Amino acid sequence: MSGPAAGTAVAATTTDVVCLGESMVTFLPSQPGRLADVPSFGRGIGGAESNVACALAAAGHRAAWVGRVGADGFGDHLVETIASYGVDTSAVRRDPFRPTGIYFRTATDRGTDTHEVAYYRAGSAASAMSPANVPYEELFAGRILHLSGITAALSGDCLALLRELTAARPGRPLVSFDVNHRPHLWRGGDADASVLLELARRADLVFVGEDEAEEAWGIVGAEAIRAAVPEPSVLVVKRGSAGATVFASGLRPGPRSSNAGGAEVVTHVPALRVDVVAAVGAGDAFAAGFLSATLRGLPVRDRVRHGHLMAAAVLTVPGDLTEPPARDHADRLVALGDDAWGTLRLGPGWTAADRASEEVRTP
Repeated sequence: MSGPAAGTAVAATTTDVVCLGESMVTFLPSQPGRLADVPSFGRGIGGAESNVACALAAAGHRAAWVGRVGADGFGDHLVETIASYGVDTSAVRRDPFRPTGIYFRTATDRGTDTHEVAYYRAGSAASAMSPANVPYEELFAGRILHLSGITAALSGDCLALLRELTAARPGRPLVSFDVNHRPHLWRGGDADASVLLELARRADLVFVGEDEAEEAWGIVGAEAIRAAVPEPSVLVVKRGSAGATVFASGLRPGPRSSNAGGAEVVTHVPALRVDVVAAVGAGDAFAAGFLSATLRGLPVRDRVRHGHLMAAAVLTVPGDLTEPPARDHADRLVALGDDAWGTLRLGPGWTAADRASEEVRTP
């Protein structure tokens, strides 16, 4: 039998956000250059959904990560490292027949022609996730269920699982979906575009980059994206250095019915100026900041600003994860007037500052 049993009771909510997806061991280069020339690598972890869970837990929320890893040393490392951030990993499944995925990347930004990534994830334990083998009670136990388009690309079973989890049903938590278009993961043709659009339209809260919407769907501009994805109560269009535009008709974390209705409000929030060390993981951090502020019931402008600040924390370190700014510190920055917000310039080490004024540097 696939999917949750009919009439299955949803567990009492004890978790803020449950994130489902593949996490991998990532090998970070010891120096810039081609993969062929890098002499050694440091070990870390990477995975869009587990990145979100780790950032939320580090920010003080009750976060859980649900995934599938191999019964191997890399699987041990992933589970132990993610748990060390305070994430509940009790629902992670171990696969005795399939390995944990790994990948290597260069130090250059993902958007440049010199960036290289070598994935070893085909046939991974995570690719075997399906409607028949995930713990539905744990997945539906949070206030928010966070998913991404990466999972849909891993296998036919993974796509079936995402369709099951985004199906409308009584008691479904708010479903957050990050489009995360990764063309190299798909198996050719235009299936990725139609699948990602289908899943986005079934979610309650959607994150999508303006660039990936153009690449995947041929749609240009925030308003055109909203026209193509009208169903979600909240649509966040990330516009890179231009900031983010949010279309919102409902803002409370809860079932789809609690988010429906109300006049749509469009909010644009400028991005921060950041001295970037590495861009990997910034999108996941943005989603975590936005979700954190959503859980706190903050206004939409503040949700976006918290997303920008979480992203800035990751942008100023080499890896996918870092300690986020303390909540009161972030709240002080978020509360700044528009002019003061526009003068912020954040560089490495900014999250350690105790006062907002310590980050404000004139350009």
